[in-house]
Amino acid sequence: MHLLITNDDGIYAKGIRVLAKELSMIAKITLVAPDRERSATGHAITVHYPLRVEPVSVDGAADAYAVDGTPSDCVKLSLEALLPDKPTMVISGINRGPNLGTDILYSGTVSAAVEGIIHGVPSFAISLDCFDDGPYYDVAAAIAKKVVLKINEHGLPPGVLLNINVPTVPTEKLRGIKITTLGTRRYRNVFDKRVDPRGRTYYWLAGDVIDLDDDIDTDTMAVKDGFVSITPVHFDLTDYRVMEQLKNWDLTI
Repeated sequence: MHLLITNDDGIYAKGIRVLAKELSMIAKITLVAPDRERSATGHAITVHYPLRVEPVSVDGAADAYAVDGTPSDCVKLSLEALLPDKPTMVISGINRGPNLGTDILYSGTVSAAVEGIIHGVPSFAISLDCFDDGPYYDVAAAIAKKVVLKINEHGLPPGVLLNINVPTVPTEKLRGIKITTLGTRRYRNVFDKRVDPRGRTYYWLAGDVIDLDDDIDTDTMAVKDGFVSITPVHFDLTDYRVMEQLKNWDLTI
């Protein structure tokens, strides 16, 4: 088994290195990740300047490269130029901070996994519900290893990735694993208006998260309740039900 691992926190982040070391016990690891943090870049790709690739050393990885691009760049470049053969799987993470609900639309972590399935490679993203380098990355890495083995055994449908979020509790306190839907998230006080030393106004994107769902089957509620959340996600955004309605609009030119 050959696993391609990436992230959006950068190649020097704790999460990706813990993940590479854990998964090296069951597979050959190639690590290709941004050379610095590229969080919230969504599915951005680099088209206006060339990508630079530098080999680095990472425990557990047979090969590792730092790329001065986005997470999606890293996967696209790996699958179309760097790797001689298609990997068994693409794994993105372990992300510092959750990727829950509608936030996945902004996530570089999840977008890297989307790039994997665009290329026909089974993929998943895994995130940890904390923003520090605490002790829970080992828990998330162990869960990732279990998921890798299950995907290798059962496969995934074409065009479908798994989005996994792990609460920050010790393994013995996890309440289990839930298969979930995406919740809906909004933010309060999104922009903080400030003034710089020269008297110019600027805005800092911040805000307090508001989860709009109380359905126990959503990823947001599952993680809040101490469960690992696994959500199957696909990139076909077509609403087939509304397509049928639009056909009745008698649109003509």
